[in-house]
Amino acid sequence: MSRDSLERIDREIAACARCPRLVAWRQEAAVQAPRRFRGEEYWGRPVPGFGDPRARLLVLGLAPAANGANRTGRVFTGDRSGDWLYRALHRGGFASQPTSVDREDGLRLRDCRVAVAVRCAPPDNRPSIEERDECQAFLIRELRALERVRVILALGSFAWDAALRAARELGQPVPAPRPRFGHAAEAALGRYALVGSFHPSQQNTFTGRLTEADLDRVVERARVLLAE
Repeated sequence: MSRDSLERIDREIAACARCPRLVAWRQEAAVQAPRRFRGEEYWGRPVPGFGDPRARLLVLGLAPAANGANRTGRVFTGDRSGDWLYRALHRGGFASQPTSVDREDGLRLRDCRVAVAVRCAPPDNRPSIEERDECQAFLIRELRALERVRVILALGSFAWDAALRAARELGQPVPAPRPRFGHAAEAALGRYALVGSFHPSQQNTFTGRLTEADLDRVVERARVLLAE
């Protein structure tokens, strides 16, 4: 592990209060919880990454869900997007179990870490450009600390763009023209192989734009790239 350890980065993420709008929103979401979560103690802070510190696969999403990771304190945990993601990772051999309910549920990731480009739950899942840029440094530091990462699986166009920007900041070549996002799109970024997937949000899963088989295929593609 590098000198700037994942433990230090995770602590700094959880303590971050750089973006006033996001601080207010994540705290408001914790206070105004929907009926099914009333009485639960919300995490209500920025959400660090989760998984194997020696991971070769980084799964990158957009941001915590207001009543998902903002509630549970673990990325992609406690919401339907996470249900889809961890089932796929389990089927692909990267997760010890197919469910992710809370931080104490026993889930372990193998050769995989999951993170988000923006660490606080944003209103309407739409961070501002300024909020995006404030969080970018955390992703760059996380990738530096994850010295073994070779494949980045980007869930959605926002994560895809964040990965491209981070790779460039880390001195990796980004092709021109800029690689376009799409489901199963790929880009070679020096030491990283970037793979795109539609985000497993309800907007995509309820409409059939993303099926579990679609998600399995990109997870399997990540595994194949790791074997090359």
